[in-house]
Amino acid sequence: MDTRELFARLIRCEAEGEGESGMRAVATVVMNRVRVPYGEYQRLCLGDLRLVIEQACQFSCYKTVIEGSQNPQNVWALTPSAEHYRVADWAINGNIHPGAGSECLWYMNPFLPDCPNFFPYNRTGYWYTRIGNHCFYNPTNLYAQT
Repeated sequence: MDTRELFARLIRCEAEGEGESGMRAVATVVMNRVRVPYGEYQRLCLGDLRLVIEQACQFSCYKTVIEGSQNPQNVWALTPSAEHYRVADWAINGNIHPGAGSECLWYMNPFLPDCPNFFPYNRTGYWYTRIGNHCFYNPTNLYAQT
């Protein structure tokens, strides 16, 4: 599977229920990881979209097993539609969701009404905004040391 298709599948799997705006916000975060000039994502992924998507423990949709149970919602099980490809191409072409911005490096669904102030839990990201059910996080100064 080529990188574009993998990205479209990831967008579908991670954010399809959030509508086009939510999918664009998630795609923006993924591309922000590609473009960030410092920290873990630059050091490990070297600006490569496929390496960002395949980095261990980053996206639940990239796993076929989570905590010992089969994960039926994964990038291999869900086929992208034209809409998912359109969002992937939009992000690859340098567009940025205005709500997620050019700095957000993480998102998560807390399944709660409020977003935690920090995520990931090593406190490298601070809460920035909420779009649909996802909370979005900008890097703290700690991220640069990762």
